Amino acid sequence: MNAIIESKELKLWYGDYQVLKSISMEIPEHEITALIGPSGCGKSTFLKTLNRMNDLVENVRIAGEVNYNGHNIYAPNVDVTSLRKEIGMVFQKPNPFPMSIYDNIAYGPRTHGIRSKVKLDEIVEQSLRSAALWDEVKDRLKKSALGLSGGQQQRLCIARAISVHPRIICMDESTASLDPISTSKIEDLVTELKSQYTVIMVTHNMQQAVRISDRCAFFLLGELVEYSRTDEMFSRPKNKKTEDYITGRFG
Repeated sequence: MNAIIESKELKLWYGDYQVLKSISMEIPEHEITALIGPSGCGKSTFLKTLNRMNDLVENVRIAGEVNYNGHNIYAPNVDVTSLRKEIGMVFQKPNPFPMSIYDNIAYGPRTHGIRSKVKLDEIVEQSLRSAALWDEVKDRLKKSALGLSGGQQQRLCIARAISVHPRIICMDESTASLDPISTSKIEDLVTELKSQYTVIMVTHNMQQAVRISDRCAFFLLGELVEYSRTDEMFSRPKNKKTEDYITGRFG
């Protein structure tokens, strides 16, 4: 397995409360890894450790390592801005910036120094095409992104994440607030994106995990209970707690 990210004995506390307990796992490149488990089990917190989003939370303390490409991202000399360019995040609720569709996509590349209109035009079109949104919005690029439907806004946020050419896209329940048709479009999109990106997604929807993920990690009370190929986990879970969760006995 060619791991792009590896956590080693990763622990995290909010104040005195320990949210993650010694999480060690390797996440392979160009696969979709789903993080499942009941609410409050630590899966979103784990996802946010992968690009240091938890740095923004008060009283957070982290021990252990998260290695990306063999380097610990919590080492003192890490440039967090560059890290977040490589490891993008798409959140549960679509959060387009209150600006035009074009400027939403161009925002990241401009931040990283791209000024050429020709180059920005190219990035905007390519990103929107990759997010299966270009044909729907190409005639209204100068209009506000807030005028898009919820499903379109979420695909816009995915386009925005890939506009800076990350290697990893983290998705925190990115279809939870969408209708079934929009959800299906995003699942199709994510399946296509894994040829170019590594996708790590938190989902409450176990059918979704079965449909699109290659590997699945089951979290419970801050611990990684089981981690294996998705088809194996759902057909032959090794741990009784995993079996109870996926068969709906709790959660």
